[in-house]
Amino acid sequence: MKKIRKIITLSIAVAFSAMVIYACSDKFLEVAPQAALSQSNLTGIEGIDAALISAYSMLDGWNGNTAQNPWGGQQTNYMFGDIMSDDAYKGSEPTDFPDWEVLEKFTWTSTHPLFNEKFLADYEGIARANAALGLALAGDISDAEKNRIVGEARFLRAHFHFDLYKMFGFVPYYTEEDVDFKKSNTDESGNYIDPISDIISDFQTAANELPPSQAEVGRVNRYSALAYLGKALVYDEQWAEAKTALDEVVNNGPFILQDCYHDVFGVPGNNGGESILAFQASVGDGTGNGENANHLERLTYPHGGSPFGCCGVRQPSQNLVNAYKVDANGLPLFNSFNDADLAAGDAVDPRLDWVVARPGVPVLNYYEDDGAGGNDLAYSTAWVRAPSYMGPYSVKKHLYHYNQGEASTVSWVTTHLSSVNWQLFRYADVLLLLAEAEANLNNLPRAMELVNMVRERAANCSQGPPTSLEDMIVDPSDASTTWANYNIGLYTTFPDQAYAMEAIQWERRLELAMEGHRFFDLRRWGNAEEIMNEYLSEEVAKRAYLTGYTSYNPSVHSYYPLPAQQIDLSRVGGEPQLKQVPGH
Repeated sequence: MKKIRKIITLSIAVAFSAMVIYACSDKFLEVAPQAALSQSNLTGIEGIDAALISAYSMLDGWNGNTAQNPWGGQQTNYMFGDIMSDDAYKGSEPTDFPDWEVLEKFTWTSTHPLFNEKFLADYEGIARANAALGLALAGDISDAEKNRIVGEARFLRAHFHFDLYKMFGFVPYYTEEDVDFKKSNTDESGNYIDPISDIISDFQTAANELPPSQAEVGRVNRYSALAYLGKALVYDEQWAEAKTALDEVVNNGPFILQDCYHDVFGVPGNNGGESILAFQASVGDGTGNGENANHLERLTYPHGGSPFGCCGVRQPSQNLVNAYKVDANGLPLFNSFNDADLAAGDAVDPRLDWVVARPGVPVLNYYEDDGAGGNDLAYSTAWVRAPSYMGPYSVKKHLYHYNQGEASTVSWVTTHLSSVNWQLFRYADVLLLLAEAEANLNNLPRAMELVNMVRERAANCSQGPPTSLEDMIVDPSDASTTWANYNIGLYTTFPDQAYAMEAIQWERRLELAMEGHRFFDLRRWGNAEEIMNEYLSEEVAKRAYLTGYTSYNPSVHSYYPLPAQQIDLSRVGGEPQLKQVPGH
């Protein structure tokens, strides 16, 4: 799975690329065949599994098409979930990706290219999953092999549709039986068709077909599907059904919270016990430009004054940094966290310095002896491209370790790329989704227990002196951490449902920050209008580039607009089959 694209033959890649729904030309079905596959290639287990791996390969959002700007295709959703929220700024400098700034300011339209890139990438994944599924159902393989591949393919199909659903809401659902690739997203009466029931059905079928474990890392199993089923049910507010699915994951599944929060994100933790779904990054695998690494996330490293070279996109907001402040009991400051910006000596949740690189704090195990027994490589604003524009912080969460063979040796900036897997779904997320279901069912003691499990793990470790990979992880009370006053406590009561939900929502922000979830969470909770408008009104005084922002309006911004190009390409007899989502 690490060399996921290397396994796939050119002929298969060409064949699946032709299946992308709504290609850039309405004549895409008229392209002459580029290669031929033998019957044994199409019906045997190796060929069918190669087709399935092709679908897995779209989990990084990159289809190898250098002719189109790929950035919007990323599955980590750092643009659409982080930059669009109160967690992050666009980053870098004013002249770098200025069209991304309109996303953050809510001044975007349906013609924005990033929406089209996202649409194409997800439907590419769906097309590949359906191709693998069709081959498995018709193939000459054993029942066990067929069940496994059907389960994996339907899981991946549901995953990509779920991503589209979170983005655009009302999108066509495609199966292996479809021959009409211009399906409508409305019914005969003109009502929008909600795809969530099909998503839930596919995840349930995948859970029924998949084995409880898989020999190869990176492949999904029964409990991966149940976890996603539970998440989709939470989005649909089917609380009792979500609890049933997520309880089975927690009570019987193989996933665990890894010992230290940082363990989840470095190469030593790749495919660890917390990983439910991650894209499998690799370097040094013979690909010409390092595309099997984090190709679409490569811009998010600290800039030129750092060991990483470029580019400073997606910088943490001051609001997010302030959110990690805690009270005397080590609990979040729900109402006063943003009254003043974080200052030296303020008590903070130790997760802050695993998520955010901030001035004066070491960065993982990056170390240089200053000749006096100290470290002169602590993070500084020299690592930031334009501090006056985007503030003093960078993302630390997904950085690779120093001198551990984790970085690429190819590409136009080799220090952009690494073999760190990016987590798309992990076990802490499951625990917090289950806590949300329990709170909505008014099972408040259990909801608090689940939140405290996540917080207790967060209390296990903090950034320490970076003299070695091992020594950089210390107890939060360790005297060596002179740069921070760490404190994290557990909840002792959830007195009512409203308090429970506030605590859960805060915990999701602190635990899952910069993982692409925040904006989607705010929208589904129904508090995006309140939180985003307060954030923008306060943040514009700190980041002047936000001047001219549009206030969040739930009737307009509850979904991103379907790409105008795709609506135009969906025409049959001059009539578009795709109907623009409400508010656009």
